Amino acid sequence: MTDYSSLLALVPLLPLFSALILLFSKLPKLWISIFAVGSVASVALISLFLNVIFWQQSDFVLTSSLGTWINLAQLNINFGLYLDPLSLVMITIVSGVGALIHLYSTGFMYQDSDFKRYFTYLNLFISAMLFLVLADNLLLLYLGWEGVGLCSYLLIGFWYQDRKNNLAANKAFLMTRIGDTAMAIGLFLLFTQLGTLDIQEIQIKAHAVWSLTNDNNNNTMASLCCLLLLGGAVGKSAQLPLQNWLPDAMAGPTPVSALIHAATMVTAGIYLIARNSQLFQLAPDVLYLVALIGTFTLLLGASAAMVQTDLKRILAYSTISQLGYMFLALGVGAGASAVFHLMTHAFFKALLFLAAGALIYSLHHEHNIFKMGGLLKKLPVVAVSFAIGCAALASLPFTAGFFSKELILAQVIASGHSGLWWAAILGAFFTAFYSARLFFVVFLGPTQLSPNAKPTKSMSLALVILSVLSLFGGIHPEGLKNLMPQLDTDGLSTLQHWLPILLPFIAISLAWWLFKTKRFGKPVPTFMQGVHQLVKSGWAFDHLYQTIFVSPFKYLCQVNKGDFIDLFYRLIEKTSGRLHMAFSQFQNGQLRRYNASLVIFCILAFAWFIRGELML
Repeated sequence: MTDYSSLLALVPLLPLFSALILLFSKLPKLWISIFAVGSVASVALISLFLNVIFWQQSDFVLTSSLGTWINLAQLNINFGLYLDPLSLVMITIVSGVGALIHLYSTGFMYQDSDFKRYFTYLNLFISAMLFLVLADNLLLLYLGWEGVGLCSYLLIGFWYQDRKNNLAANKAFLMTRIGDTAMAIGLFLLFTQLGTLDIQEIQIKAHAVWSLTNDNNNNTMASLCCLLLLGGAVGKSAQLPLQNWLPDAMAGPTPVSALIHAATMVTAGIYLIARNSQLFQLAPDVLYLVALIGTFTLLLGASAAMVQTDLKRILAYSTISQLGYMFLALGVGAGASAVFHLMTHAFFKALLFLAAGALIYSLHHEHNIFKMGGLLKKLPVVAVSFAIGCAALASLPFTAGFFSKELILAQVIASGHSGLWWAAILGAFFTAFYSARLFFVVFLGPTQLSPNAKPTKSMSLALVILSVLSLFGGIHPEGLKNLMPQLDTDGLSTLQHWLPILLPFIAISLAWWLFKTKRFGKPVPTFMQGVHQLVKSGWAFDHLYQTIFVSPFKYLCQVNKGDFIDLFYRLIEKTSGRLHMAFSQFQNGQLRRYNASLVIFCILAFAWFIRGELML
């Protein structure tokens, strides 16, 4: 067990050391690729080894300590790592999908002048996420949490020469800070109430201190702590009302989008709630709020994806929607199903983003799907990969996405929330529709552009591996079933069983009919333009926040430009300037004045000395 603990310590440290080597060295691109890809691939192999070791064990814990961080009378924080079935699934996803994205990036970014800087950020991103999911205390988790926030900012704004990229990075950074602030307050509150930040101790002490009784104070405090943690999860996982940073985060390189959407940043909020599931059980009202947020978000994201024309924005809204399904599962008490869908989603969403990157790479960096078309035979590897990714996203039978999403729908109806189930069913219809629309237009539509390049071997290899995982990766980790509660789904009716299976085929048939009748890409009728624009803008949340928050704040700043605090500092500024002008007269470069001033100073000093002697 000691050797395994040492092995566990290498998981977050290897990509961190690689990032430091890349940061402080000057290496050719080959060695940059070897260090960057090799470090994350090594972590993936360690994760695979740990999976083999613990395969037969449904209940295991492996710990490791990297040293002491804070040691005070009432606060002792270690750089402690904690591996159980949940964190094992997470490190496998992060390192496995992350390694494939690194491999893909060696081809995609090879011509970029900032090749080294890109992989430094990417390695640091992986390391921060691994610290987040392995942390045994909430402070170390928060360190990783902020680390992925910083790295996402650096990577979204990677091509900083374009101001739009900087604005997108700022938007992502600032909007997630709102949730992060709520989470930080939640950590302070948990510590003051329970006296610890150790995650496992929090779950135990919370049930001892805040047991579900008629004590309103206990229930209120538990709910408040959970609400503050939920604020952090909502911001990081792009859920209502902090979801509108994610579509603009497409400004970075496409592999970065794959990493953010599939394996790292946006999954952090899901992990936070799943890791603290016992704490959230003490706040059933907050759990129901989690389910409602997920339901409304999945509908918002899916409906917006149906009308987008930018390839990456379709996938971005798709991610928002799929994360909504995970929140819905968490809210109805099906945490294991949420993490299972997180895993399968990582496979097919990474595949879709990397396939999209291959399309953009091959088509003069074009993003508009209606300027593509006829690519089925011209880019066969990309076409097959995209077809598999869309099938898994649409939850077609026997794909990885089918098993996880069907399980969520079954768990929702088993929880007794029929209204939420119907909303999720509608979202599933939207998902299958926009997935089919996307594939039909890009690969079967009339040819608009001819590829000017082919995906590199490293890009194609990553696509093939992810295609296999998207098809056959729908295996529910057994350890999750014992770690988190599952609901009994044996009592489903015929409608509840068959409707989720048949619905994607109905949506795909509708999309095929609209495609064959050439309805896609046509101008929207006048009476529908307002609604179309509303949905395409992500239900106008940017405009809403601009109107409610940004514009009034800018107006108040303009009105308050001459407030008394500013006047005080301006007085200091003017006084300093006048003193400078006065003293500068002593430095005018005229030797006569210098000599005269020396003589005068000596006379005055001598007179002062003589006066002092006479007074004695």
